[in-house]
Amino acid sequence: MNRENDLSNVTTRYSHNPILDCHAVNKVWKEPHLKVMTVHNAGVTIFEKQVVMLFRSHLRNGVSVIGIARSKDGLTGWEVGDGPVLKSCNEDDLFADGFDIEKQIESEAGGVEDPRISKIDNTYLITYSAYHGTIKNQVRVSLVSTQDFKTFLRYGPVLKQDMRNVVIFPEKINNRFLGLFRPNDSLPGDLGGRFQEILLGSSEDWRSGKWNIEDPPIIKQLGGPSSFSDKIGPGATPIRTSHGWINIFHGVRNTMGGNPYVLGVALHELDNPKKVVISNIPILFPTSADCRVGEEDYVHVPNVVFCCGAIRKEDGSILIYYGGNDTVMNVCFTHEDVLAQLCLRYPQNPETGRAEYSI
Repeated sequence: MNRENDLSNVTTRYSHNPILDCHAVNKVWKEPHLKVMTVHNAGVTIFEKQVVMLFRSHLRNGVSVIGIARSKDGLTGWEVGDGPVLKSCNEDDLFADGFDIEKQIESEAGGVEDPRISKIDNTYLITYSAYHGTIKNQVRVSLVSTQDFKTFLRYGPVLKQDMRNVVIFPEKINNRFLGLFRPNDSLPGDLGGRFQEILLGSSEDWRSGKWNIEDPPIIKQLGGPSSFSDKIGPGATPIRTSHGWINIFHGVRNTMGGNPYVLGVALHELDNPKKVVISNIPILFPTSADCRVGEEDYVHVPNVVFCCGAIRKEDGSILIYYGGNDTVMNVCFTHEDVLAQLCLRYPQNPETGRAEYSI
């Protein structure tokens, strides 16, 4: 299939965005303490022939929770669950054996955010960011599993270090579980340093909390010029295609007007994801079309598109689910052939972020 002309228009926004917003959730979550201001940064998967979305919402007190919605076509008719399915944990939640329950309760008291979903065999693994209740900016990516999206079993931090973005490959590769990791840095402003790196990790058992993180990073930025120059991180769960693993990530460039978030794409070899080709050209920039809200609606963070989930269809088309301005949930469309060609035709150096094609 010849898709050369699509390289100038890599993604197409759904004309009826947003697909889910705070008003739809608040029609279901009617208790005053559960009223939400945002719906964004959702992980997605297929379960029982429906698209299941785990979305993040800010409550009015500033704490984030994770809710669930289902749709037959992944675009319309979203049915929102009765209340949050994941929130700051307590003694009544389910924990894996040998778990330090009190420590996890403390580490999640500040809220839970940004779920990513990986299906391995008949189990759905969900990574999410857990914020400490009293230590400012302490965040650990934690893990839960489910088989029915009703009961969730907590395993605690994936790694015992501050981190915001972890996605797990949806199958074993060379007899090991693999994941993409973006550690936090101690630098002020959340830019530069380790915020510019994506690392590959592997584990014999995803339940163990023991991951071998490889260094050097498999994707790194050195400050620009690039739309990803100052911060990057894995977004959606990697998607298996005939071209390789498609990795939709986010990138940030510091500007005089703020820190706009864009979406980028990388292509990893199927049997050796350490080998990667990265498109130097983003696949989605934030625009006013990404945050259509009412005149009196709250808008959380301007100039942001952020993806935690995408779905591949049998014809190779891909639905990218993304938050707009950390406020509403949107979707855009693309194709695996287009994303692969963008990486191969317009790559950047994985160690520096510099373009490897002539302008």
